[in-house]
Amino acid sequence: MPRIEVFAPAKVNLVLHVTGRRADGYHLLDSLVAFAPFGDHLTLDQAAVMSLRLTGDEAADIPAGPENLVLRAAACMPGGTGGVAITLDKRLPPASGIGGGSSDAAATLRGLALLRGVPLPPDGGLMLGADVPMCLNPRPAQISGIGEDITPVSLPPLPAILVNPRVQVATPAVFGALRRRDNPVMGAVPVFASVRACIDWLARQRNDLQDPACVLAPQITGVLVALTALPGCRLARMSGSGATCFGLFDTLAQAETGYATIRAAYPAWWAACGLLGDQGAASAPRFA
Repeated sequence: MPRIEVFAPAKVNLVLHVTGRRADGYHLLDSLVAFAPFGDHLTLDQAAVMSLRLTGDEAADIPAGPENLVLRAAACMPGGTGGVAITLDKRLPPASGIGGGSSDAAATLRGLALLRGVPLPPDGGLMLGADVPMCLNPRPAQISGIGEDITPVSLPPLPAILVNPRVQVATPAVFGALRRRDNPVMGAVPVFASVRACIDWLARQRNDLQDPACVLAPQITGVLVALTALPGCRLARMSGSGATCFGLFDTLAQAETGYATIRAAYPAWWAACGLLGDQGAASAPRFA
């Protein structure tokens, strides 16, 4: 029986501008996303009935019932709830602003398309959440609208540390704490001659959700302070609605040294290190 393996990389909002709000309550965004070389892993096996098994260090707080985005994604594919046994090896902390659930859903769509020989949903998975379409093809992109407008961009590989203080922040609460919802747009993303030029440009942008998230979860401020204090850290910022933050460096060696420092000083925090950028090839489903 065929088995499909799929990588679901972490999504990082390098920039996140909130530029408006629609009449239906959805917020309009102008965001720049890149993807990490670490994330969750899914295995899909043909089976008599559909099932979901959770493994991994971060699986404890993940529901295994029909509310899980993996099962919801499987149900919306041609073949519906036909037999497939899915194992989700959960390595990204839940509700952490790096698209773990959305990336898992997107990986499920990619995997089932190969397993069943069927097309992907025409809406790119938007029905499952605004982050799913951008995770369906995990390459650097500028995201606008509510997440459905995706423009590929070119970014240099960015040496980074990701850190989460083991605090879950509710996205609706963060948006609810926004003082302004009509902030300036990011504008077109230029072509960068170097990592340093890219980080310099990113430093002039924002995450409009960072300040309200820090009010709701002061631990985020502590993470940003710890990242900023690392030698060589050029930019520290929160991803998405939090609480995961990232630090960017000129070289991977600097990032790896900073990662070791964070792990030693804050062993209770979740942390990872690598080059942010294009994970499209790595996330392509394959037969095991």
